[in-house]
Amino acid sequence: MASLGPFVEISRIQNEINRLFDNLLELRNSGGEAGGDWLPNADVYETDAELVVKFEIPGVALKDVQLAINGNTLIVRGEKRRIEQPKGAKYHSMERGFGKFRRIVHITSPVNTHQAATELADGVLKVSFPRVPNRRGEEMPIAIDEGRGR
Repeated sequence: MASLGPFVEISRIQNEINRLFDNLLELRNSGGEAGGDWLPNADVYETDAELVVKFEIPGVALKDVQLAINGNTLIVRGEKRRIEQPKGAKYHSMERGFGKFRRIVHITSPVNTHQAATELADGVLKVSFPRVPNRRGEEMPIAIDEGRGR
């Protein structure tokens, strides 16, 4: 079997470009209000039984995260609160991001959104949806009756 080598990388780049355009569209549709101060990374994969979305949100408390689904759009939003700075501390570097965030992921496989399961552990929010049979877009044979002539 041939290696998928460059196709995997092309797919990754395409996904990143789609993500950037989604964020630009979200910014435009929100009337200029940004989706947040930072954008959590997300992994999306599916198995035979489920579709899974994992958001990387380290340092975000459960009480500061909201999750919603609207049609085929999964939305996670929340806030990573800034830690209190020690009194009199002079930072040499501060690289960690803080603030509000919102991330949208489009669900492209047929799933049961009413039976979603979630888990927040080790800074990763996992959302699992059971897959359902694809009734649309599936090829269905149509029987052809033999004509009797005219």
